[in-house]
Amino acid sequence: MNQKRITLTIQIQPRAKRSEVLGFTDGILKLKIAAPPIEGKANKEVISFLSDVLDIPKSNIDLEHGHTSKNKVIAINGLDRESIYERIEAARRK
Repeated sequence: MNQKRITLTIQIQPRAKRSEVLGFTDGILKLKIAAPPIEGKANKEVISFLSDVLDIPKSNIDLEHGHTSKNKVIAINGLDRESIYERIEAARRK
């Protein structure tokens, strides 16, 4: 497995019925997140949800920018970009 650090721009929709992958639009990964954007709950859910989707430990995902915004930049360690896109696409189709 390639140990590169890949960054992704994501846009979240908090307070959704359930967390789910909507897909990529103009290079931005769009996610629905079940948690509210209060006291970092949505940020924690983003990391937890992506950990499950990508099948990697939470410690391999860092929120770099956008702690209080719907638009965020995350860094993912341990996967190459192609693997990330494949896993996200598989989750979107479920």
